[in-house]
Formats: sequence, structure tokens, C-alpha cells
Amino acid sequence: MKRIYRKVTRIGNSLGITFTKDILQELNLDLGDDVELMINEKTGQIVLRKAVSIPPGVDPKFFETLSANVEQYRETIEGLRDR
Repeated sequence: MKRIYRKVTRIGNSLGITFTKDILQELNLDLGDDVELMINEKTGQIVLRKAVSIPPGVDPKFFETLSANVEQYRETIEGLRDR
């Protein structure tokens, strides 16, 4: 996992974190894109990723379940990928 350090700065009346063009390219993000923040309340860890648009007719809970299972079995899945 790559570490990137940024400061919380004032943006108008709000606080925010800015990202360099290189970071945005790595994340495949552009102006106006939706992002998803996942916060681990126990550790304070924040995960930021591009939001996935859900195709019509697909229950959003499907992706929540899929994401949870991928995280739980990530090591196994990556091992299968490398075979």
C-alpha cells in the first residue's frame, strides 16, 4: 500500500484535503466524480475510492455484500489470481 501525506486545509468555509494531479490520475478520478469514503471507527482508518455507479435493476446491497466478502477473502482471491 502506498502512503501519501496531505494536510487538511481551509477551502472556503469548509475544511478539505486536496490531491495532486498525479494522485487523481492514479485513482482514475476527475473533477465532478463521486467518491466513497469508508471509515473504520475502531482504527480511524479512512479508505477513499471512486464511487461505483449501480446499473439499473441491481440491488445496492449486492455490492455491499460483494465488497465485504472481497475484503474478508482478499488474500485467497489474490492467491487464485496469481495461479
